[in-house]
Amino acid sequence: MSGGVDSSVSALLLKQKGYDVIGATLELFNKESSSNNGTDLDAKNICKSMGIPHFTFNYQKEFKKYVIDDFIDCYANCKTPNPCIECNKYMKFGFMYEKAKEMGCNYIATGHYAKTEYSKIYKRWVLKKSNAGRKDQSYVLWNIPKTLIEHIIFPLSDFESKDEIRDIAKKNNLNVANKPDSEDICFIPDGNYKKFLEANSDIKPKIGKIVNSKGEVLGKHTGLYNYTIGQRRGLGISNKVPLFVLGFNKEKNELIVGEERELYKETLDVKDINLLLVDKIEDWLEVEVKTRYSAKQAKAKIIQDGNNIKIKFNEPQRALTPGQSAVFYLGDIVLGGRKNQFIKA
Repeated sequence: MSGGVDSSVSALLLKQKGYDVIGATLELFNKESSSNNGTDLDAKNICKSMGIPHFTFNYQKEFKKYVIDDFIDCYANCKTPNPCIECNKYMKFGFMYEKAKEMGCNYIATGHYAKTEYSKIYKRWVLKKSNAGRKDQSYVLWNIPKTLIEHIIFPLSDFESKDEIRDIAKKNNLNVANKPDSEDICFIPDGNYKKFLEANSDIKPKIGKIVNSKGEVLGKHTGLYNYTIGQRRGLGISNKVPLFVLGFNKEKNELIVGEERELYKETLDVKDINLLLVDKIEDWLEVEVKTRYSAKQAKAKIIQDGNNIKIKFNEPQRALTPGQSAVFYLGDIVLGGRKNQFIKA
């Protein structure tokens, strides 16, 4: 339980359905951080008001190793990470589930907007989209172990809006009904990831060349971690047509820029996949692919080669970014996914 309205209402709904509920909060980083301050207390108070036990577990070392260090490593290697995906895999559905089993729990539940159910067609438990539309969070859950799906409950799966959740909290006198949503990156409460990287790693400003796809020098950059693929503003160079970040040459410390048309790619290769729905993709399969949390799904065909997957999009996609995740859907079911590792034109 994060102390927010989603996890609080989830606990309430489970209790109303007759489950024996235990509230748990993971202490993941320094309590002095403003976004972590009060989380434990809010969760304890909510549990007390509902008459359910609450426990706090300290996983700061594990969170640093599996989430924060991965976040830093991605930027050090010119990738754009999504730390929520690593947190879900290792913390919420990793260490937390192991702790739940130690406590005699049969299921683990969170306030995510997603759904689990048994599929008669595939003869296994599947992860699906929730009814929440744009708030659906199945995208950040692709990396959980597939053997765990049948032990997960998402109480908010059938709600369509956050307003419905807040109304339930108000009607049941939960004092977090109007609590603002948490930050996207919980361990960077001010949102300044560049400042965080400079303060917590060896990543520092390092001036290098800005070049186009032909290798022609157009200007200077202030450090590769300050830029993302698709970025237009803040490049500090002038050109007859707008220029965008196309990629990076880490070895030469070069920022590669080009025209917008150069941002579009038709194929994407991903390594080290996690398949939730099937054990192996034997032949070309038509799916929809989501390449970042806020992106629309795109139609594509995929095929597996060992532990890699090749994706051919029906239409070229803009600003495919290493470090972000490509998640595959068959209808509303999550087939699987993987971090984008390298891109081919």
